[in-house]
Amino acid sequence: MRDSTPRATPAPPVPPVRKVLIANRGEIAVRVIRTCRAMGLPSVAVYSEADAGEPHARLADQAIAIGPAPARESYLAVEKLLAAAAASGADAVHPGYGFLAENARFAAAVQDAGLTFIGPPPSAIAAMGDKVAARALMERAGVPVVPATSVLAPDPALFAAAAAELGFPVVIKAAAGGGGKGMRIVRRADELAEAVAGAAREAAAAFGDGRIYLERYLERPRHVEVQVFADTHGTVVHLGERECSIQRRHQKIVEESPSPAVGPELRAAMTAAGVRAAAAVGYVGAGTVEFLLDPDGRFYFLEMNTRLQVEHPVTEWVTGLDLVREQILVAGGAPLSFGAVAVRGHAIECRLYSEDPARGFLPATGTVHVLGEPSGAWVRFDSGIAAGSRVGVDYDPLLAKLSTYGATREEARTRMLAALRETIVLGVVTNRDYLAAVLEHPAFIAGATHTEFLAEHFAGWTAPAGPEHGIAAVLAALALVRPTPRRGGAAPLPSPWESLGAWRPGTVR
Repeated sequence: MRDSTPRATPAPPVPPVRKVLIANRGEIAVRVIRTCRAMGLPSVAVYSEADAGEPHARLADQAIAIGPAPARESYLAVEKLLAAAAASGADAVHPGYGFLAENARFAAAVQDAGLTFIGPPPSAIAAMGDKVAARALMERAGVPVVPATSVLAPDPALFAAAAAELGFPVVIKAAAGGGGKGMRIVRRADELAEAVAGAAREAAAAFGDGRIYLERYLERPRHVEVQVFADTHGTVVHLGERECSIQRRHQKIVEESPSPAVGPELRAAMTAAGVRAAAAVGYVGAGTVEFLLDPDGRFYFLEMNTRLQVEHPVTEWVTGLDLVREQILVAGGAPLSFGAVAVRGHAIECRLYSEDPARGFLPATGTVHVLGEPSGAWVRFDSGIAAGSRVGVDYDPLLAKLSTYGATREEARTRMLAALRETIVLGVVTNRDYLAAVLEHPAFIAGATHTEFLAEHFAGWTAPAGPEHGIAAVLAALALVRPTPRRGGAAPLPSPWESLGAWRPGTVR
């Protein structure tokens, strides 16, 4: 699986990484800290006021407060992050995913401060960050793209003419964005005007850039992506593909590797296109080239995520690699540490969110009173929470990721169902039961997934009412009445029995 494309000029030598600041929070910060520990590298966490005492701040060798809860005043504050790196003596910054991970200006600021950015060059981030420019670059590299327009002014008449030429349905996209922000699917001409205005507003709010364009919308495609990795010595490789078609609001909730729809011939073509895409922008480190796969087996470039992805554990399961370790080594100038990589078995990941699927995936808030993790040799639980963690509205509602491995897809699926049933989160509503329902659906079992899967099969879904929910209520009550140590080692919460006055069972007052 070492399809590689040489690049013209290797980057100049860089010193190996010695101390890593993680410019992020939650699950991904914990993930990076654990690899740093395994490598013998000191780690530095940053935390907002809302995250004081949270797992990532406690697990790192050093933790630095960077401001109030709002991300713009903490995790998005470049000056504060660079000041924390300087104060801690860190010589490298890992951006994780989200926040500033795909911000070319942040990557450049890190390098300008004399630090190593554990990610691709700013030029690669910038090239793939503008979706219209990236499409043109991919066309030149021989990577298939979906028919689309260039950036259009937010004028309904211009979009109407372009849509008539492309043919309905079409999708409006933000030129500077990703993750479904600024995206509108339009099936009829009379829906265009409102969709254009809404997409432009959302793109401007999310990315500070309201530019939008139009693309032909593919009905019921699969979302299949190729994991790529490149070093500074001119080697670009792929590590197979992942299927990420189970999505809500254009965001993934279930991922797997390999894809049940991809055979040897298609895999060879798709992974080769992923390698060409990465080589075309002079990529370094871990990245993902995303494709849409239509029902006829044709694939089209969607975008490139210039960072480590949330779903990277499924690739780690089937390849045996630690992708964060490889990121750190490559950022320090080392060549790729692995040779030919064979994908073995099957892995599935489910994202556990604090949200209510029965109410339109409305985010849920509260305090985690009880956290029960699944166990087993073929189960992995990546989490950024603990009992006592507060779940608010300031950050993404991702709580944890469950991933399982099996010799076959069915073995990985049944192990995932068992892991979901063992997972207990009391205090906030989660999508655990919804995820289990998805994995138990006959269409999922058959591998018949596509990006409209949830809309087609789970519209109007309601949470099951079973005996385990009564048990959960009892456990939640017990969690509230037992003395629980406060985060940070302060005095325990008082027992309610100390505040009930003279009342005792069997007495009358």
